Amino acid sequence: MESENGESSFVDGGKGTWKHAAFHVATTIATPAAYAPLPFALASLGWPLGVSSLVGGTLATGYSSLLIASLWRWNGEKQTTYRQLGKSIFGSWGYWSITFFQEVASLGNNIAIQIAAGSSLKAVYKYYHRESTLTLQEFIIFFGAFELLLSQLPDIHSLRWVNALCTLGTIGFAATTISVSIYNGKKIDRKSISYDLQGSSSAKAFKAFNALGAIAFSFGDAMLPEIQLAFSGYWAFGSEVQPYILASLRIPEWPIVMANIFAVIQIAGCYQIYCRPTYAYFEERMLSDNYPKQFRLPMPFFGDFVSICGAIGFTPLDFVFPALAYLKAGRMPKNTMWRRSVKVLNVTIATWFSVVAILGCIGAVRFIIVDLRTYKFYYDM
Repeated sequence: MESENGESSFVDGGKGTWKHAAFHVATTIATPAAYAPLPFALASLGWPLGVSSLVGGTLATGYSSLLIASLWRWNGEKQTTYRQLGKSIFGSWGYWSITFFQEVASLGNNIAIQIAAGSSLKAVYKYYHRESTLTLQEFIIFFGAFELLLSQLPDIHSLRWVNALCTLGTIGFAATTISVSIYNGKKIDRKSISYDLQGSSSAKAFKAFNALGAIAFSFGDAMLPEIQLAFSGYWAFGSEVQPYILASLRIPEWPIVMANIFAVIQIAGCYQIYCRPTYAYFEERMLSDNYPKQFRLPMPFFGDFVSICGAIGFTPLDFVFPALAYLKAGRMPKNTMWRRSVKVLNVTIATWFSVVAILGCIGAVRFIIVDLRTYKFYYDM
């Protein structure tokens, strides 16, 4: 419904249950596109820095979630959306800042996960048709066409059973990929596996920047990602692990096919969750939803898009804004020592993750430029 000032507002009496909400949340937070790049991120940082980054991200994610949860009635009124919360604390610039970062995160996430879905679809098809000449871009188009059909369902509630299936896909993907990674790792001559950082000093630095953006992307939904996948994938393949972990798996073939199928199933629902706001915007403003898909087709740099999306979209939303909003709202502990500690902690988190956003963006842009030098538009990958 519309409020008097023209903004959308929620009303009580929704049709969903907590089980439906659980399906939607699980579909959103546990997409393979979020944690499949983590082994590659570890390979760009090494064990000490990589593990500490994942642990630090986990702790910061949990803390930021608690901060946002504590602010939903900070001024005595229900804050039913992130944008409303931003407006109530920071005014109109807070509303539009959150809007901008949400759109960047939504669009960037859908670029990344559609590339991942196309890659998985192609892997499944090539298993049965090894001589096929279909390219990655064509599989991205196939997936986009299916999503366009699925988007005709009227609302999120109508996706509840789709997302229930996607939740099973999440569990299946994680279990299968972790198991097959460990299996491959045991079959490989461990003496041939290196965990040394690759490249020149400058290349190592840019890889580390890029990895920070990828990790920020994986924590972008304020939940602990599949860290065990990161550890098992990096352990198995070392510095040679691919940006999309499924591309590193070799044997046995049928579980790899199953993992790719699980990935497509899960991404199908996750895409819908993230694309709904974008669809609504383009339907209202341009009466077309072709723009996002056309933008995706020519540039399938999965790892680079994951990093830049994490840096520009998710990092401000999930780390910087919660810390600053809590300070601005004035909901500080009464005890002087605790108040100072919370202030120092929040300022530290906001500052550090602002740096992470900048470095991640620099690393991602640098690798996109490097990849563009050797990539031909619409050429198969």
